Amino acid sequence: MQKSVKNPRKQRKALFNAPAHIRHKMMAAPLSSDLQVSKGAKTLPIRKGDTVRIMRGDNKGFEGKVSRIDLKAYRIYMEGLTREKVDGTNIFLAVHPSKVQIRNLNLDDKYRKDTIIKRKQAPAKKKKSNAKPEKNALKEKIEDTITEEEQDEEGVEEEQEGGQ
Repeated sequence: MQKSVKNPRKQRKALFNAPAHIRHKMMAAPLSSDLQVSKGAKTLPIRKGDTVRIMRGDNKGFEGKVSRIDLKAYRIYMEGLTREKVDGTNIFLAVHPSKVQIRNLNLDDKYRKDTIIKRKQAPAKKKKSNAKPEKNALKEKIEDTITEEEQDEEGVEEEQEGGQ
C-alpha cells in the first residue's frame, strides 16, 4: 500500500492517482459478524457476485448482489437498486463500499478462496500474561528484601545492646 500522509490534499491526490491494484484494495468492506468468525478476517475487497447489505444512507437495509464495480469512481452497483429517470428508464444507483457490509462471499475464484482469505486472517494471538501479577510479584520481592534488611538491622542492634 502507499505511504500514508496527514495532509488532506495529498490524501486526495493519492486516492485519485492510485493504480488499479491499490484501488482494488481500497474497495474493501467489512464482513458480517458470522463471516468474520468463519473466515478470520474483518474486511475483504468487494467483488462482483458478493452479497452485500447497505448500512448507511437512504437505502439502508437493502440487500443484494453486486452486479458491477467501478474502480475509477470507487463505487459498486447492486442488482435491484435502481432509480427511474424522468423519461422512464431505470439506472443503477452507485454506493460507496465503506457504506456496505459483506453478507455472503462469492468464492468461485479458487485464488480468493485459498490465498486471499488465508493472507487476511489475523495471526494467532499469543497469550498475554497480566502485568498486574508481575507487579505484585515484584512488590512481594521488594517487601521480602525490606523485611530481611529490617531483621538484619534488628540483629545488629541486638548485638550492639548485648555487647554493652
